[in-house]
Amino acid sequence: MTLEQEREYIRQARTDPRAFVHLYDHYFPRIHAYVCYRVHSRQDAEDVIAEVFFKAIRGLRRFKWRNRNSFAAWLFRIAHNLIVDYYRRYERVELSLESDERPAEMTNHAALPERVLVQQETFRRMRALIGTLSPRRQEVITLKFFGGLRNKEIAGILGLDERTVAAHLSRGLQDLRDRYTAQTQSEVLEEVAV
Repeated sequence: MTLEQEREYIRQARTDPRAFVHLYDHYFPRIHAYVCYRVHSRQDAEDVIAEVFFKAIRGLRRFKWRNRNSFAAWLFRIAHNLIVDYYRRYERVELSLESDERPAEMTNHAALPERVLVQQETFRRMRALIGTLSPRRQEVITLKFFGGLRNKEIAGILGLDERTVAAHLSRGLQDLRDRYTAQTQSEVLEEVAV
């Protein structure tokens, strides 16, 4: 979708909610990936996703253009706030990433059973590794790689400077790389010892 198309759909949707379907179709995969990664119960994730788009439709008249990616940043800010509310509501102080439940978009029903097992194990390991990062770095990495956002958009959502986002991203990825390497080396040593 071009910027002009997006602006036109937003203009139309302010008076005709049926026009919002174009925006929904365009942004749903990214919002879905982000929310499903942060909210580990599929049913709860679906509820949060529905609430994101419901709030977007209701608040569209208050939306203000600031730059090229304003609308994406606005939607992800809604999603971020709803995820924070979700964890507050359930009295979860930290975002736990221990669940092995995989988001729906990660499931490949046509894959061979061996490949599915490898994908599940890889996803479980990455989720566990991301869970070892600070909450801020977890959020930056999930917005970047599951939400598909640029650093500037992430900065706007989280209320940070763009350079701070870049630093969290860089350090978070380095931490993940180091922890993955250490984990892999430890597993190799255990196998050799047996």
